[in-house]
Amino acid sequence: MQKILTIVGARPQFVKAAALSRQFKKYGLKEVLVHTGQHFDENMAEIFFREMDIPQPKYNLGINSLSHGAMTGRMLEEIEKVLFIEKPGVVVVFGDTNSTIAGALAASKLHIPVAHVEAGLRSFNMNMPEEINRILTDRISDVLFCPTQTAVDNLTKEGFNNFESSVENIGDVMYDVALFYSRFSAERSTLPNNIINNIKPIVLTTLHRQENTDDLNRLNSIVDALNELSRQFNIVLPIHPRTKNILAKENIKLNFEPIEPVGYFDMIELLKKCAFVISDSGGLQKEAFFFEKQCLVIRDETEWTELVKLGFNYLVGAQTNLIIEKSNQIANNKVEFTQKPYGNGDAAEKIAVYLKGCL
Repeated sequence: MQKILTIVGARPQFVKAAALSRQFKKYGLKEVLVHTGQHFDENMAEIFFREMDIPQPKYNLGINSLSHGAMTGRMLEEIEKVLFIEKPGVVVVFGDTNSTIAGALAASKLHIPVAHVEAGLRSFNMNMPEEINRILTDRISDVLFCPTQTAVDNLTKEGFNNFESSVENIGDVMYDVALFYSRFSAERSTLPNNIINNIKPIVLTTLHRQENTDDLNRLNSIVDALNELSRQFNIVLPIHPRTKNILAKENIKLNFEPIEPVGYFDMIELLKKCAFVISDSGGLQKEAFFFEKQCLVIRDETEWTELVKLGFNYLVGAQTNLIIEKSNQIANNKVEFTQKPYGNGDAAEKIAVYLKGCL
């Protein structure tokens, strides 16, 4: 049987790879894991391999801290070398990072089938590097594993019915991961008591997208809102290294103490215990829903439009007053999480079964 070569490079991809690796093993599929090195910080990468029992990558390319073009080019070059060595039957890529497009390009140019997990997502904002990555990856993929019907509909509108590719609505792999690891996250979490037992309600926050960190007007507006909210809430902000550097460089002060990046089990525990979420992360918007928490999306658009339509998430951009207003609103607003737009938690198994039938 031919190999599956899986390419990862960023935190959400590590946790999705964990779910797939378990199912590949279950169905007797041989996997070769390649880590591009895109996320190289110890707390943002290696910790996930350790604590989630993900097999150590056979290849670690160590490519990071470069411009988008340079990083993607280097990855393309190095992944191609790996493909010549391993000769896989299919290459699996996730999401919308530079690692994703580089892996898809390298494989497609060598006529190796590409399977794109989390295909069909659209923010409809072409200023986002991620949007460009996901659109191009979809177009050159042979199998598009969509997490939602919305994603399938996006591809249909773009004419994918006319392309030689297979579009499969299999549900969301991240939902599989959340269900699996939440069963023992409490015993593996290392969060200090002063964070989870604070008298103030926890608001789990992330702030790392370039559209927010590189635009100082947006960054200052968001920080102003968080500083004001910190009067009544315990703002827990696992701070991204780039965000930390920009705040220091621009002398932007936080009225609360951020924490270092956390592992997946700590993040699950924060999701379980928080009152709500404020985030510009694509993955965390959705994970909030998995743990039945509302989320303020500090972006002007989102890939997870179904959560906005269903009334669980709210687009608030970088508007200080709107962030504060909506925070106070949802802190006192209970909603029922009855819908299941992301499947039943068996997406990874469906992918394994599909690929086993192809190889």
